[in-house]
Amino acid sequence: MKIMSGNSNRPLAEAIAAYLDMPLTRADVKRFADMEVFVEIQENVRGEDVFVVQSTSYPANDNVMELLVTLDALRRGSARRVTAVLPYYGYARQDRKSGPRTPISAKLLANLITTAGADRVLTIDLHAGQIQGFFDIPTDNLFAAPVFTAALREKYENGNLIVVSPDVGGVVRARALAKRVNADLAIIDKRRPEAGVSEVMNIIGDVDGRHCIMVDDIVDSGGTLCNAAKALIDAGAQSVDAYVTHGVLSGGAVSRIASSPLSSLVTTDSIQATEAMRVARNIRQISIAPLLGEAIIRINKEKSVSSLFQ
Repeated sequence: MKIMSGNSNRPLAEAIAAYLDMPLTRADVKRFADMEVFVEIQENVRGEDVFVVQSTSYPANDNVMELLVTLDALRRGSARRVTAVLPYYGYARQDRKSGPRTPISAKLLANLITTAGADRVLTIDLHAGQIQGFFDIPTDNLFAAPVFTAALREKYENGNLIVVSPDVGGVVRARALAKRVNADLAIIDKRRPEAGVSEVMNIIGDVDGRHCIMVDDIVDSGGTLCNAAKALIDAGAQSVDAYVTHGVLSGGAVSRIASSPLSSLVTTDSIQATEAMRVARNIRQISIAPLLGEAIIRINKEKSVSSLFQ
């Protein structure tokens, strides 16, 4: 088995390699003067089971191209099996036609990854579970819930928690976490009067005097979480924390969250933290390296991955 990393999230790849007690495969992943991607693998990979760790986060197109070129290089190097480990699967929000003559880019990216040479995919908290069906190769979709559960039990030993879904679409995810920590469930009823703008209409559930834990898969602009946190505090919540798998945090999201009523925003390291995130007063990351490392071991040894969550 070999572990290889692109440039999108090298610290996470190094943490996974440390968990597996093995070095990262030596490779030269660089740009030519015209910014074309070039990959040269500097170790023999013939007959190896290779795992390529690469998030397709910002800059998304550069990181996607790095992944595709790396997969092609491994296929041409006669690797026995190549697994694309995508801690964050970019373009996942474009999983259906949102209007006439619009693309389904999540499916296009799945086709590209398969054509480039991936034999299977390992990812975590896809924006929509049905994206697994976009791939014609085995795809394992892990969940960050066990990592969040451990963090919550460490912080809130005395309970009094209520898990909050920031929208109706996230109810299944929120209910799963609520069951793990033995907490009640609340739902934010929001409306989008225009693209990129959210407005809280109702709170379904009693949050008065409770520690509210909002859970979601992606935080981008942060507007929804900040508006929801304000509504929960106005409804009598004792505190509001958010646990989100993928911290995209584009534009002015970090400053927006830093000045919001959120006590903390906890994200995984599926996307490498920016300097602004590292110095923000109420944003922190927890590592998914042990979770991904354990899944990699099980895939390599042909053992069950789903049993990680039972």
